[in-house]
Amino acid sequence: MEKRSGIITMKGNPVTLAGKEIKVGDKAPNFKVIDNDMNEVSFETFKGKKVIISVVPSLDTSVCEFQTTSFNERASEIEDVVILTISVDLPFAQKRFCVGKGIDKVKVYSDHRDLSFGKEYGFIIEELRLLARGIVVVDKEGIVKYVEYVKEVTEHPDYDKAIEEAKKLI
Repeated sequence: MEKRSGIITMKGNPVTLAGKEIKVGDKAPNFKVIDNDMNEVSFETFKGKKVIISVVPSLDTSVCEFQTTSFNERASEIEDVVILTISVDLPFAQKRFCVGKGIDKVKVYSDHRDLSFGKEYGFIIEELRLLARGIVVVDKEGIVKYVEYVKEVTEHPDYDKAIEEAKKLI
């Protein structure tokens, strides 16, 4: 598996990202994650749709919570878009979080089983078996149009830039 060291930090310490680095212009790879009812979901399910993938280490942190609730609140700003939040939290914890925070516009999935998303998009923090923070925007043709690997995992991504890029999609 491809590894990239020192690309991002966590609390100022360099960490290693594992998996294939995704770039603008790439064909968005398929991956499989688990929904809140323990069903496997393939990214191919969203074929032909505009997709924002919001990647978070754990919904149990304040930045991850803000990232997920922010996209849930801003979902109506973009027509015909599907917003996914992916973490390695267990589906039971994700379900509890979604119910408790009123998450109803963002689809929340777990990559805990196989790290399928993390491997295909290069978001695995090898030292912690968590996903790094970031955002990926994919158009209806399945082409990556925007990618952000947040340099410091404890900081927020550029929400406005991701929304702006998603609005450009036809």
